[in-house]
Formats: sequence, C-alpha cells, structure tokens
Amino acid sequence: MPEKYRRHFLKAREARSLLNEASKKLKVDLAQIFKAKVNVELVETEFAEIFLINGNPLLVKAEENVFPTLIFNEFFTLAPKVVVDMGAVSHVCNGADIMAPGIVSFEGEFRKGDFVFVVDEKHGKPIAVGEIIYDMNVAKKVKHGIVVRNIHFVGDKIWNFIKKLAAKV
Repeated sequence: MPEKYRRHFLKAREARSLLNEASKKLKVDLAQIFKAKVNVELVETEFAEIFLINGNPLLVKAEENVFPTLIFNEFFTLAPKVVVDMGAVSHVCNGADIMAPGIVSFEGEFRKGDFVFVVDEKHGKPIAVGEIIYDMNVAKKVKHGIVVRNIHFVGDKIWNFIKKLAAKV
C-alpha cells in the first residue's frame, strides 16, 4: 500500500454531487442501487481518488474520469460486458487494451464512450473496466484494432490498493 494517503468522509452535498456525476457517466441511477443513506469516504492516493461507499471501494476518480471498480457488484450486474477469449486474459491483466480478435461476444447495450466490464469467457468474472470506443452496432463488425480502452484491471495499482485496504478492515 502506498506510504502516503489521506482518508476522510465527504460532506453530504459533496457525496450527492459525486453520485450524480457518477450516475450520469455510468448511465445508471446510483441512488436506486444504494437506496438508504449513503456514507462516502474519500481515500486520496498519489495515483487516484478511491471512494468508499458505505465502506466498500466502489468508485475511482483518475485523470478527471469517474469509473467503477472491479468489485462494484451491483453495477456489474447492470453494466454491458465484453467477453474475451482465455488467450486475451493475461494481456488484459497486464494493462493491454482489448483488441477485436480477442473478443468472443458482447452482452448488454452500449454507446461509444460508455464503461464496460471485460470478462473472461470461461468464468464470466470481471478482469477489467474499459471505455468502449465504438457504438454497439459498429463494435460487433470490427475485425481488427482496439475496441475497448483498458482503464482499470486486475493487478493494477488501484486493484492492489483496494485489496490491501479491504484486508485492513
């Protein structure tokens, strides 16, 4: 875990603003998902801001982008997914973008710029969160090149920090 990080609760107004921003970006009503009162804690690290919602690290802000973590299960069930073959998994988990030849199928609907979960074909487990660079109808026809820009993946700094943070709790 990085030596230096700051951790504090957000005020209700700041938390509401964050959830509204994230809801727009993720195209899902986070207030519906969380229902009850939401406590948002911010963990500031040198590489990202990690938001603990009711104690769980569910959102990340890096480079002015707010995106879900790989352990945001409530969003995972609703989000569009890109299924990759097992040969692509090691590359994706090393930070590679998702290339057309490694994609087996798409699940759910998406538009260019939406966040998608990248899952392996064997287990259906999330291995990355990425930003799709095509609309759905175009993405299905692409035969070569990058289809999803990898933003957060198993084994990256955010993943490792979240795992160590969870171990402390």
